[in-house]
Amino acid sequence: MNSSKDVIVRSKAPLRISFGGGGTDVSPYPEECGGITLSATIDKYIYTTLVVRDDECISAKSLDYDTSVKYNTNGEFKYDGNLDLVKAATKVMGVTRGCDLFLHSDAPPGTGLGSSSTLVVSMISSLSQLHNTRLSTHETAELAYHIEREELSIKGGRQDQYAAAFGGFNFMEFNNGTTIVNPLHINEGILNELEYRLMLCYTGKRRLSAGIIDDQVESYKAGKEEVLRALHETKTLAVDMRQALLRGQLNKFGELLHSAWCSKKQFSDKMSDSHIDTLYDTARRYGAIGGKLLGAGGGGYLLLLCEFDKKHIVADRLAQLGGQIVGFSFDIRGVQTWEVNGN
Repeated sequence: MNSSKDVIVRSKAPLRISFGGGGTDVSPYPEECGGITLSATIDKYIYTTLVVRDDECISAKSLDYDTSVKYNTNGEFKYDGNLDLVKAATKVMGVTRGCDLFLHSDAPPGTGLGSSSTLVVSMISSLSQLHNTRLSTHETAELAYHIEREELSIKGGRQDQYAAAFGGFNFMEFNNGTTIVNPLHINEGILNELEYRLMLCYTGKRRLSAGIIDDQVESYKAGKEEVLRALHETKTLAVDMRQALLRGQLNKFGELLHSAWCSKKQFSDKMSDSHIDTLYDTARRYGAIGGKLLGAGGGGYLLLLCEFDKKHIVADRLAQLGGQIVGFSFDIRGVQTWEVNGN
């Protein structure tokens, strides 16, 4: 990388929508039973801008929340809830060169699009270029997982880091700490039709996923039959979704989304609430074949697959109930990094 402090490194990593299998990537289930997820990345991103400094100071600022932090690469810092993902990333990557980091997201955390993991992937990509380190896509995802789940002990699964790093449609398998990413090559006509019939609706509330994940894990460890059965069903449905998608059976795909949401609600009684249920039931009544709440649950975005001639009606009804319809397209690329001359 050019050594000039005027050189700017910028990265963007795509957010994802998860169709099926979410929850089966959360330990200890994948180590004991094997996990499966099906997801795709969309044209909503998290950006990291890195500007080289002449000293050993690291300065980070979230442009969305107007929060910032400063510390020296050779100094001490503590994880205190203020941009801890930045601190952990620079620590784990052994950053010794000063830099300014600016973070920007197309979606806030807690909305079920995998934003925290996507942020870490975006930062890793910029920081690795700062150190002229070449990381493979798989190494980037693994490092992001380590930073989140092990260094910071943030609760969650394994799919988000891989989705952001690889991009596109992926069928992922998790076994004994190993992640296998199987990219799906979707027929262009099927892809366009799927994009045309899907809808994202923001429920109007963010969620704290840790409590929901804790419920799921504790119930699984306690051997609660309904939770174990729901996890197994969720995994089976992800396999069925892959087949329906590849064959262009989108009505069936929508029905499977509905079945997946019914199973997922068995993970925790915090998974949904009366407002979310009202939005979802209304969508189904007016033309959505099926759908699900994205992420760990409790809030964020509803993903819905609609009858092609009813999508506008569903959107109108949800808007009347306070839902916010968000347009999107698929993005088949993973994290990208480039240099910008600051002069």
